[in-house]
Amino acid sequence: MTETTAVAAKMGIDEVGARAAAIVQNVEAVIAGKREAVTSALTVLLAEGHLLIEDVPGVGKTMLAKTLARSVDATVSRIQFTPDLLPSDVTGVSVFDQASRRFEFKHGPVFANIVIGDEINRASPKTQSALLECMEERQVTADGTTYRLEPPFTVIATQNPVEMEGTYPLPEAQRDRFMARISMGYPSSSDELAMLATRETSSPLDTLQPVVDLDELRGMIEAVQHVFTSQPVKEYAVDLARATREDRQLRLGASPRATLQLIRAAKAHAAMHGRDFVLPDDVDALAVPVLAHRLVPTSRAVGAHDRDSGPLIDAIVRRIVGETPVPVGSARRT
Repeated sequence: MTETTAVAAKMGIDEVGARAAAIVQNVEAVIAGKREAVTSALTVLLAEGHLLIEDVPGVGKTMLAKTLARSVDATVSRIQFTPDLLPSDVTGVSVFDQASRRFEFKHGPVFANIVIGDEINRASPKTQSALLECMEERQVTADGTTYRLEPPFTVIATQNPVEMEGTYPLPEAQRDRFMARISMGYPSSSDELAMLATRETSSPLDTLQPVVDLDELRGMIEAVQHVFTSQPVKEYAVDLARATREDRQLRLGASPRATLQLIRAAKAHAAMHGRDFVLPDDVDALAVPVLAHRLVPTSRAVGAHDRDSGPLIDAIVRRIVGETPVPVGSARRT
C-alpha cells in the first residue's frame, strides 16, 4: 500500500468513524442498552453482508432492523414471512401488459438496498431459498432474464427460536449465507422503564430522521474495502476457523466462507473505530456473531435435555479465541 493510498484511505476512515458514531447514536435513541447488537448490525451493513437476528418474540428484533434502515436514507422494503408466502412474492413476477401486449417483470420487495425479512423461519423452505439465492447471487432471474440488485444490498432477517411453534429451521447451508447472527436479549429494568416512557403513546420511529444518505453509505462501504489486513491477521482468522473444525465439541466447523466473512467484518469493525488496518482485536470482537451460527455441536456436548445450543456454541467460540495464539507483534486491547 503506497503512502498516497494510505493517506487517502485514512481520510476516508476518519469519516467512516464519524458517520458510524452518528448512526449508532441515532439507533440508540430507539434501541437503548443494546450497544453490542447495534454495532454488530452496522458492521454487517458496512461489510456488505447479511444479518440474522434470532431471539424470542417481542424483544425488538424487527425494531432494530427498522431503526437501522431508517437511519440510512436508502430504499427499504419489508417482507413478512408466512407459511403461504410464495417465492414470487419475494422476487417478483411477470405480468401481461394489455397495452404493450407483452409480459413485463414486476419487481418484488427484494429490490431494495435494505430488505427486512421478518420471521424468515415461518416461511416454507422453498420461499426461504428464493431469498437466500438473491442474497448469494445479488440478482434475480425470471423467465430467462437476469435483473441485478442495486448495491448496496443487505438483508436483515429475523427469526424466532426453532423450538417455537410454526417454524421451519434454516439448514446449515442457508445459515452460512448470513455474515453474522446476533440476539437481542431482554432489556434491563431501567431500559424497559425508559421504553415505557417513550413508546406508551407513540413510536419513536415516527420522528426518527436519517443521518446518512445513500451516497455517504456507499462511500463508507468503499472506504471499508481499503482497510488493510496483514498476513499474520489473516493467518489468525484461518487458525480460528480451523480450530472450530478440529474441536471435539463440534461436529460441523466454520466454512472457508466464514473465514472470508470474518475478515470482511473485521475490516468494517476497524473502520468504525477510525483505523485503516485490522487488529486481532477486530477479529476477536466478531468471532462469536460471525462464526457461532455456522457451527453444530456434537450430541454429547449438547446433552440429552438441552434444547438451546446457542449459549454452548458461543462459549465454545470464546474458548477457541482464548486458546488460539495471537500473531507475534499484535496485542489485544484490554
